[in-house]
Amino acid sequence: MNGLCFDRYTLARARERAMSVLRGLAIVLCASFSVNQPVHADKIRDLAQVGGVRTNQLIGYGLVVGLDGSGDQTTQAPFTTQSLENMLVQFGITVPANVRPQLKNAAAVTITAQLPPFAKPGQAIDVTVASIGNAKSIRGGELLMTPLRGADGNVYAMAQGSVVVGGISAQGKSGSSVQVNISASGRVPNGATVERSVASSFANSNGDLMLNLNTPDFTTATRIAEAVNRTYGAGTANAVDGGSVAVRGPADAAQRVAWLGAIQALDVNPGDAPARVVVNSRTGTVVIGSEVRVTPAAVAHGAIQVTISEQPSVSQPEAFSKGQTVVVPNSSVQVSEDGGHMFKFGPGTNLDTIVRAVNQVGASPSDLISILQALKQAGALHAELVVI
Repeated sequence: MNGLCFDRYTLARARERAMSVLRGLAIVLCASFSVNQPVHADKIRDLAQVGGVRTNQLIGYGLVVGLDGSGDQTTQAPFTTQSLENMLVQFGITVPANVRPQLKNAAAVTITAQLPPFAKPGQAIDVTVASIGNAKSIRGGELLMTPLRGADGNVYAMAQGSVVVGGISAQGKSGSSVQVNISASGRVPNGATVERSVASSFANSNGDLMLNLNTPDFTTATRIAEAVNRTYGAGTANAVDGGSVAVRGPADAAQRVAWLGAIQALDVNPGDAPARVVVNSRTGTVVIGSEVRVTPAAVAHGAIQVTISEQPSVSQPEAFSKGQTVVVPNSSVQVSEDGGHMFKFGPGTNLDTIVRAVNQVGASPSDLISILQALKQAGALHAELVVI
């Protein structure tokens, strides 16, 4: 009996020890697998575009009709009347020379669109409509048939349809008005039909295909070439420069499409983003990259506030003095300087420390812009300062 109990106990201990070893081995394998995987991998399709595959801009001029009295004032925008008269002539209607139509429900507009790559005749694309006259709103209007031309002057699409406007405006007789967003421009979803396709160099290319990087970077270009060569063999891809990678593909067009789709699905760990600080001086927006570093520097930033208030007083003359009541100006000028805070950046300060230090002193975006410009001039900010 004791021997049987001992065997069961030994067997249970051995089984528990074996399970512990297996769990540890599984943890080690998972850790090694995660280490070998890219930390931040992107698809090649998100990093580069195929050379010769691009969109083309289209533009046209037309009329929007059916407005509720919010169209162009023809006295200030005579081209609207001229456009309408030219359109009526095509339908056999001639406006007398001494008659100037006073339009309120029509507006002259420009129509813009982007012709996507490989677009074929019959496909529909979206168009953007914008007033070029003094129309108050084109809400509820109908865009008349308008040809859209490319940079070469050829017609590539025809636009027509109901305009969708996201803004609204209202005005009272007293002159007060309310406006939300912009009501002088809108979109026509699927409002244009492609009439002519653009020849692409991709279909006629028998040589190497070029992958043009969205953001030129030598490291990213090298890693893209290495990923392609690792999958399809050495010599398949070659990094031409920091912005392009030449890829050798099959001669058959169908095989080249499938092969290029497989290449775009490869994972690549892109290079580190450049140390850059982007400042929008108009809106006060400041974007600091994660690679921005600051060398040891001490910063003090304060503000001087000047307050001028006018409190005029009345000087009343004494009785029977034959004086006059006059208004005596009484100005009060106060100058106050907020307590300037000084903070120190240590060597190799990262983004988190910069933001935390600036927030502690309560600096506004405009103050932050001044601080960053001063750090750049002092040579303490190791980053490219871009002002847009």
